[in-house]
Amino acid sequence: MKQVVQNYKSGELAVLDVPVPGCKPGGVLVRSAFSLISTGTELMKVSEAGMSMLGKARSRPDQVAKVMQSVATNGVPATYRKVMGKLDSYTPLGYSLCGVVEQVGTGIDDVKVGDLVACAGNEHALHAELNWVPKNLYAPVPDGLAPRHAAFGTVGSIAMQGVRQGEPQLGEVALVIGLGLIGQLVVQLLAAAGVRVVGADPDPVRCELAERLGAAACGDPASAAVEAVVAELTDGHGVDQVYLAAGGGSNQPVELAARLCRDRGRVVDIGKCRLDLPWNAYYEKELDVRFSRSYGPGRYDPEYELEGRDYPIGYVRWTERRNLACFLDLVARGSVDVEPLVSHIADFDDAVETYQRLKDGELKAVAVLFRYPEQKEEAGEAQAPAVAVPAVKRPTGGAPTPARSAKTPVRLAFVGAGNYATSMLLPHLAQRDGVELSTVVTTTALSAANAQRKFGFAEATTDLDAVLGDTSIDAVFVVTRHSSHAELTRKALLAGKTVFVEKPLALTEDELAGVLAAVEESGNDRLQVGFNRRFAPLLQEARKRFGARTGPASLRYLVNAGRLGHGSWYLQQGTEGSRFAGEGGHFVDTASWLLEADPVSVYAVATSGNEDLQVVLRYPDGSTATISYVTTGAAGFPKETLDLIADGKVLRLDDFVRASVFVDGGVGRKRWVSSRLPKARDKGQSAELAAFIKAVRTGGPMPVPLESLVATTSATLAVQAGLVGGAPVTLARAR
Repeated sequence: MKQVVQNYKSGELAVLDVPVPGCKPGGVLVRSAFSLISTGTELMKVSEAGMSMLGKARSRPDQVAKVMQSVATNGVPATYRKVMGKLDSYTPLGYSLCGVVEQVGTGIDDVKVGDLVACAGNEHALHAELNWVPKNLYAPVPDGLAPRHAAFGTVGSIAMQGVRQGEPQLGEVALVIGLGLIGQLVVQLLAAAGVRVVGADPDPVRCELAERLGAAACGDPASAAVEAVVAELTDGHGVDQVYLAAGGGSNQPVELAARLCRDRGRVVDIGKCRLDLPWNAYYEKELDVRFSRSYGPGRYDPEYELEGRDYPIGYVRWTERRNLACFLDLVARGSVDVEPLVSHIADFDDAVETYQRLKDGELKAVAVLFRYPEQKEEAGEAQAPAVAVPAVKRPTGGAPTPARSAKTPVRLAFVGAGNYATSMLLPHLAQRDGVELSTVVTTTALSAANAQRKFGFAEATTDLDAVLGDTSIDAVFVVTRHSSHAELTRKALLAGKTVFVEKPLALTEDELAGVLAAVEESGNDRLQVGFNRRFAPLLQEARKRFGARTGPASLRYLVNAGRLGHGSWYLQQGTEGSRFAGEGGHFVDTASWLLEADPVSVYAVATSGNEDLQVVLRYPDGSTATISYVTTGAAGFPKETLDLIADGKVLRLDDFVRASVFVDGGVGRKRWVSSRLPKARDKGQSAELAAFIKAVRTGGPMPVPLESLVATTSATLAVQAGLVGGAPVTLARAR
């Protein structure tokens, strides 16, 4: 299928051939009939992409702050790879469309194949021939409403949410500053609510259009005409509400709002304009400044948008989806008229030319629609119990993986192509001799296309079954969200593939048992989990310098994990598990590797709110490892520091950039310090991948024994049981 994309680094716009998205549970696959270009938001994004790197940085200081934080945590090289990888990728455009349901996912019962729906979301209602849309981001189109009018649903919801934030009352007077697409819709919604509206925009054509659509009067904000009309309509008191629907870098809108608003009036920001509030003006009138967040309640909440969890109507009357349905109803009943806003309808194949004409100013438009091929305009059809570490039953059937010629490439498939895969794994594999990147599989079409372009995959698809059935593929990498790891690993093992799964292997004991059952059933135990730290060259050298030990050891591991940004999928504990369940295996594995054994018990305590964890692991020889996993530390402090102490020796690791070993001798003290700082924090990914590829090529043992992977996973999962039970959890190996 085809999709409109942009490279944010170069500014290139293209209509790209990408795989058809899969129809996941909880949503529908929609074939687009019309999609709407947001001439404000989208053109701002297109313009930003054409800026220099400095210009991009100036326009997004929030992103610059994130980059600087990443430098402090991960170092310059890793941050550079991550940032440039994101910039030099195709990103989607679009967020408002109407189309026909082509496939219905499980759990959906309110629409059927052939129904016409309006769709929202900058990840789901894209300028693409097909989109997967979750339940709370689509609404059925009322009978008789033309598809091209229903395509306004998302921008209409944005305008509606802004109006709701202003809480207009019958008979009030409102000022709308900025009469672009959103401003024109705000004017109509206010007029439909019985509010007299004054519009302000320097474009006389837009002013005339707003007056035709219900505004009492409109004019240039720099002229005296707008102020005179406001004085006349309000008896000199000023308007009750001001809606800022303008963009750009001028501070004129907020200054005009203060001047024309009444005492204790309301100012609602809908657009993205400069907001240097003149303190005296806003203070003296005690103006109520409000922000309108996109389509309404539910926006940016993954449980609402992606998992379909609606808010009870008694507590949240107007959600994203209810706003969308309400706007469609108003248009269907004629209370809002969007037809006069349609300046141009372009064929979807002419998307690049259309954007360029808009950017250059050749095409003057309030709203532009893309019309898709083969679509008719009127379409519409206490002591915690012991936790058993599952015994690993070695396969009784199946032959070991045969060795291959050194000249025969190892063919790899990737399931998932997110940030970690594209910044920490694929760069090490793309240029490795003897490796062929065969197929990349994702649930979203564009991420697969990006990975194919950047790393040279032969194919990109959303069809996992086709990949698992391809006998020419030697190994499958599972690099998806945590909740899918165990099931995808199980399927790949049953398909006879060698599997590399990023941590965690499983989020529950049942999931772990399912993976081991697949090993036993298939006779395939060729599995590696991405516990890369044991492969880090600096740590390996430090362990060699530390040497053998005779007595028990004490290990301290401080992980300064830091807080996650709002909206991170790591915070979705209901589906993705706790942060420690997802990441803790790294640190358990590193401790067990250094202590050369698997833990026999786990004790865990947490601060109030479970923000910081203390995990104590006990080992068969009496050694202990304490992992402090904290989120409340200083961001500038190193992320990982480790001390191993035994037999008069100390190994110290400082965030994979420096290591030291102190040894007491008969005459004095010997000390080894890493000779120089490495160019980057090498946490072992390259060496880990090299070991994995070697095992696949030669048919030799996997880099980490399966028993160790299972023991680490069980110990990580036991942390939650320990927190609940408040006592040590014995890791009793099942027989």
